[in-house]
Amino acid sequence: MSRALPSHRRPFTERRYRTHELPDTPTRAFRIPASGWVEAPEALLTLGDDLAEPIEYKRRIGTFLLWRAGPPVGRADCLAVDADDVDRVFGFELDGRTGSGRGPDGVEHVRFRAWKEALLAEPRKR
Repeated sequence: MSRALPSHRRPFTERRYRTHELPDTPTRAFRIPASGWVEAPEALLTLGDDLAEPIEYKRRIGTFLLWRAGPPVGRADCLAVDADDVDRVFGFELDGRTGSGRGPDGVEHVRFRAWKEALLAEPRKR
């Protein structure tokens, strides 16, 4: 049985995705670039410009779509985009497991996990 490639070594797909087509969890064979999301807001397309790193889709967290620019370990910029309102975004500047970012709860979080928990706690609007 072959093992999946580490996430940072998986190739980017050229397929274009609509919001409802983005998977709930990470894919094992490829990565989805921000440019591959048809409804991507400008805030996402310019995420991490200062890092000169590709922007990739990570997963759904509640109603949010999580994207990251930067390596799996180290300095990275993350952006959570509300799938129901793509202009509603929340960013987190990550350095290892700590950093800073405001969540939908209005709190400035310093732990990445706490920021993601705030995203998950946001009630769905549907």
